[in-house]
Amino acid sequence: LVPSRVNPGLFYALPQSPQLFKQLLMISGYDRYMQLARCFRDEDLRGNRQPEFTQIDLELSFTEPEEIYKLTEGLMVKLFEETISVKVETPFQRMTYQESMENYGSDAPDIRFDLKLKDISDIASECELRVFKQVVDKGGIVKAICVPGGADFSRKDLDDLTEFAQIYGAKGMAWIKRNQDGWQSPIGKFFTSEQKEALEERVGLNVGDLVLFCADNTKVVHDALGNLRKEIALRRGLINNSEYRFVWVTDFPLFEYSETEKSFTSSHHPFTMPDIDDLEKYGEQDPGKIRSRAYDVVLNGVEIGGGSIRIHREDIQNKVFRLLKLTDEEIESKFGFLMKALSYGAPPHGGIALGFDRIMMFLLKTDSIRDVIAFPKTQKAGCLMTDAPSAVETEQLDELHIRVKASALQTE
Repeated sequence: LVPSRVNPGLFYALPQSPQLFKQLLMISGYDRYMQLARCFRDEDLRGNRQPEFTQIDLELSFTEPEEIYKLTEGLMVKLFEETISVKVETPFQRMTYQESMENYGSDAPDIRFDLKLKDISDIASECELRVFKQVVDKGGIVKAICVPGGADFSRKDLDDLTEFAQIYGAKGMAWIKRNQDGWQSPIGKFFTSEQKEALEERVGLNVGDLVLFCADNTKVVHDALGNLRKEIALRRGLINNSEYRFVWVTDFPLFEYSETEKSFTSSHHPFTMPDIDDLEKYGEQDPGKIRSRAYDVVLNGVEIGGGSIRIHREDIQNKVFRLLKLTDEEIESKFGFLMKALSYGAPPHGGIALGFDRIMMFLLKTDSIRDVIAFPKTQKAGCLMTDAPSAVETEQLDELHIRVKASALQTE
């Protein structure tokens, strides 16, 4: 938030993206837009995040996802060939959000290696292992990863992997080694020979392989095994660092349920066009099942861009706001200008925002976004050059009609 000196008590907001402005351009009659946009987001920082970053922002009128895909793929082909002499294969692979989560445990899958997740909930529910049966009975799932040649993992290796999975919420991790004589596992006795045969076929288990299991609710299983597959790939040297594998992830859910707020929030943003059939079918009864016309482009397990077809009809936009539990007053105060613009008639439009800095990370072969930004912020969002954020004079606060709470001034 940025306080206004000439409008005491009122604030500006630094843009997270130019989303609504570029949509208004399309509504006003412009058919194409491109900008190198500086964006600001107050998020937890990590290796590929900064509070201030640049995106290659595109918007088109009368467009469909196919046109966005071709534009983006063409840009990546030219960019990678002319800068680092890497030939990028097109068209990029595509998968739905559902397929990505089911197979990779992530909506940003790294497809340079296999190690796919396999759902064995039906087999687990019939075995005699109580923890598996209880999880499935409560609506959870049991999934497995087969690690080719993984039977050589030591007990310490398995303990380390279990501790790693617990970082992401797993309560533990069962395992099976397939030797010449059969299964070596603490849980082998709970499976019949028929169940063992079915499980081996499901996960592709061969002699010398290792299978790792996680049983919990869907989110925990996907978080734990999705990150575990990447950790195993690193430890086993399964990743070719000279390979660049792009993939489109499509059909994201329109909403996601927030446990903290006990309500649905937008998965991308509330201006994303829903699947109309889903909107009519599920509506208020089951909004979590409504798919959107959103898409992400992912490179080697890192999201480098995201976009969607936008809502161009006032009635649909109003329905989405209603599903987010916004009142008439909130809609008018926050988005009245957009609703008025849509009421005049708007062309179908869509676009994408590509992370300029993240793309530069790949071109320069670095794992830290701070290596490609001049004067980057630290892990605590501080500037080492200017020592910002810093305290200001009382006179400056008075001029802006701001008072800082005493508790905020206390240092640890």
